[in-house]
Amino acid sequence: MQLATWNVNSLNVRLPQVLAWLATNPVDVLALQELKLTDDKFPVQAFTDAGYHAQWFGQKTYNGVALLSKTPAENVIRNIPGFDDEQSRVLCATIDGVRVIGAYFPNGQEPGSDKFAYKMRWLDAMREWVRAELQQHPQLVLMGDYNITFDDADVWDPVGLRETIHCTTEERNQLQSLIGLGLHDAHRLFEHPPKTFSWWDYRMLGFQKNRGLRIDHILISDALKARTTACEIDRAPRKNPQPSDHAPVVLTIGA
Repeated sequence: MQLATWNVNSLNVRLPQVLAWLATNPVDVLALQELKLTDDKFPVQAFTDAGYHAQWFGQKTYNGVALLSKTPAENVIRNIPGFDDEQSRVLCATIDGVRVIGAYFPNGQEPGSDKFAYKMRWLDAMREWVRAELQQHPQLVLMGDYNITFDDADVWDPVGLRETIHCTTEERNQLQSLIGLGLHDAHRLFEHPPKTFSWWDYRMLGFQKNRGLRIDHILISDALKARTTACEIDRAPRKNPQPSDHAPVVLTIGA
């Protein structure tokens, strides 16, 4: 089974790239973030024609998430239960016996801002909800654009970006609190070259100079850790004309 996550930074713009990627990378589940379209504009027929069932949760201009799967999704949840949120950020479903949570974590703008405070509240709510989900679903995957780096190895310039957004101690502590629930960073289970990132700024030749961050993560439960055989970042779509600034991350789980 293969599961992937990709912040596409506008599905309207990137739909042909997503379909082309799925044609050459026919993963079982793909979580998308930053759809930037309303539910009525979601291209469900295009994904149906490509052989995928779709669940989506859109929002005008910003945010928006989707789960694409080869088999139908069951027990679908939109956003974090009990957390009052006007933003479309979370889709959760059971797919082939695995509880899949696809999420677009808040950016946070800058430490000390109202958006940063919202990010902290959102992360608190996410942690407690995931704790409950793990009790019901031992086979669980939490994947998406986290907008947080784990540590300096995830940052192209750890000195210059220290304590800036995505790299603050507060955010990283929140990420470790998710790990503390019994989750594992699937990417770190395997060896990768230094400076392996999933996001690069469009400006100042960020991708060409590999000035990036690893902020797109796949966390897996204890029950899936032993079955996980690979977790890779696919840089190829970042080389496309008009690419997303994020690259897909792909998890492979054995039988």
